[in-house]
Amino acid sequence: MINHLPQQKNKQIPITSVAIGTCAPKAGESLQVIEDSNEAINWQTQVADVITDIDQLLAILELSHIKDELYVPQGFGLRVPKAFVAKMKKGDANDPLLLQVLPNKQEKTQVTGYVSDPLAENAHNPIKGLLHKYRSRVLVTVTGACAIHCRYCFRQHFDYQANLPKSDQLRLIQDYIRQHPEINEVILSGGDPLSVTNRRLFLWLQALEDLPQINTIRLHTRLPIVIPDRLDNELLDRLEHSRCRIVMVVHTNHANEIDNHTAKLLQHARQKGITLLNQTVLLAGVNDGLKQQVALSERLFEAGVLPYYLHLLDKVAGAAHFDIAQKQAIDLYWQMLAHLPGYLVPKLVQELPHKPFKTPVDLYHSDSAHLF
Repeated sequence: MINHLPQQKNKQIPITSVAIGTCAPKAGESLQVIEDSNEAINWQTQVADVITDIDQLLAILELSHIKDELYVPQGFGLRVPKAFVAKMKKGDANDPLLLQVLPNKQEKTQVTGYVSDPLAENAHNPIKGLLHKYRSRVLVTVTGACAIHCRYCFRQHFDYQANLPKSDQLRLIQDYIRQHPEINEVILSGGDPLSVTNRRLFLWLQALEDLPQINTIRLHTRLPIVIPDRLDNELLDRLEHSRCRIVMVVHTNHANEIDNHTAKLLQHARQKGITLLNQTVLLAGVNDGLKQQVALSERLFEAGVLPYYLHLLDKVAGAAHFDIAQKQAIDLYWQMLAHLPGYLVPKLVQELPHKPFKTPVDLYHSDSAHLF
């Protein structure tokens, strides 16, 4: 999942919203919150009030004694919503949610093969803000902002400053899609596309809906998991009435990320006709065991979400300590096949540079295949 703010803007950035039909602010003016929805104000308040100070996070979790094991990164800093922190266990330095966001000294170790652009995305960036790697679909980096900085993020070094499309470039993206009639799906990504205001997001939706060739719009997002209140009524109503099929792919790595409040809002989204899928990254020490994977799939299903992808780690610089051997991943997957119904088993894949698809992992490349 994509979780990065541009380095020079890696600060607490208040995000407000503007009701549909109002004018955008002039340069230098602040956006005025004029929506009546308490839910909408609530999620934006949470985005603006994320934790970026390591001492504050450790104090909340009663873990100040582990500070010597950590470091303060200069670029891709700590950023985590309080709603996500509330799901962590106090006093547990190995909490699986905490490990995903807490900067570790191991990030400074340079490991051969772990690079800043592990998927070679810069080679598939024909115009600003658009990635065209797969034949029938394109990805648009709507924003570089995200409410959470996951330490394994494969785009933590991505040059968002050079790739953020401004509103006047919407037409350029539309023109590119028109010139490629094979494109029938657009993925809104980033950063996190749900970190932008409803007003801005709806502009993107309308621009894509205006293209007859587009039949599916996909949202890749972590916000419904880390700030579930982002699934406000205004957003869900707009998605429900889209001309296009709406697919929301959330990013969840551990069952503990889905508390009852999160599950309720995900279920509400599903009731609105939104297809909900989940992608998970296989992470050492977080979810690399059978118990964790079974619990995650079952919890997702309870919340109305189908497991979609189980990714091997993208080999991004600074995240090598999260990686596990491919053989270990395959062994785990065979166990999952034996313990879960088929519809709850995600596809085990890896994304490789210059491949026009996600590459299924060869399950028979393991001595454990014959055991099940």
